[in-house]
Amino acid sequence: MLRVASVNINGIRASRRRGLGDWMAARDCDVLTFQEVRCTLADLPEDAFGGYHAAYDPGSVAGRNGVAVLTRRAPAAVRTWGADVLLRGPGERHTSVVAAQVPTLARGISRYAGEGRYLEVDLADAPLTVAALYLPKGGLPAHLQKPGRQRQAPDGGARYERKMHFLDAFARQLGRARREARARGRDFLLTGDLNLAHTRLDVAAWRRNQQSEGFLPEERAWLDAQLSPRTLVDVVRHLHPAEPGPYSWWSWLGQAYAKDAGWRIDYHLATPGLARTAARAEVDREHAGVRLSDHAPVVVDYEG
Repeated sequence: MLRVASVNINGIRASRRRGLGDWMAARDCDVLTFQEVRCTLADLPEDAFGGYHAAYDPGSVAGRNGVAVLTRRAPAAVRTWGADVLLRGPGERHTSVVAAQVPTLARGISRYAGEGRYLEVDLADAPLTVAALYLPKGGLPAHLQKPGRQRQAPDGGARYERKMHFLDAFARQLGRARREARARGRDFLLTGDLNLAHTRLDVAAWRRNQQSEGFLPEERAWLDAQLSPRTLVDVVRHLHPAEPGPYSWWSWLGQAYAKDAGWRIDYHLATPGLARTAARAEVDREHAGVRLSDHAPVVVDYEG
């Protein structure tokens, strides 16, 4: 069995204060992917990655983004879109970075290379490539922006356009990554925070969110186009085909968490051979009565 968990930790220092380390030890995952690590190399807590080998791209803006993949054995290969990465084994403390492999990049993706949004590793002990993604949150198109009725100031649709550009470029890059993994004799697993919900089952209050960022028709159509029985399978939805959720993100505001009024925006997207081996998918809403983040870990057991 291979246990893989993906979680947007929304700051590794804050999540560790809430019990991330204890959760990691209790869950005993074989692979962990983190998004929004949000920590410079100099500020990483001691034992930040527990007893795992870690590949970490912090990005170039302090306190923003940052993705990591943690594995039991040192990865056979690490790839980014051009950023250097921290490779650290259990018990190590160094902060020096090394050059990762850079695959052939699809048109438009290189502009995001320094943002700490994507990295992938080839596992050393299984024919599998695991990727971690933190997709931009985005915003609303200009015609849907209403001054005084949204938390962020109107921007003329700039954040929306940037997200749509990323989605367009990443669709091409994702296809390449999947095909290149297959050429190496590996399955491919994309994990992470996509900052979009796919269907009505993935947003508790879907009716009133149809014009909300993260649930816009064009965002949902983009995910439609990435999924098929021959390319990538939404593993959690495959195992929970008809039930709402299981949600993986809840606002800190109001009673959203208590009422389970959440969104499912954290995914495992697997090539068909791997998806067929998925036996269990769970969302760990809390650990010891405490939320680790505004997101919850999405844990999948793959048997094969």
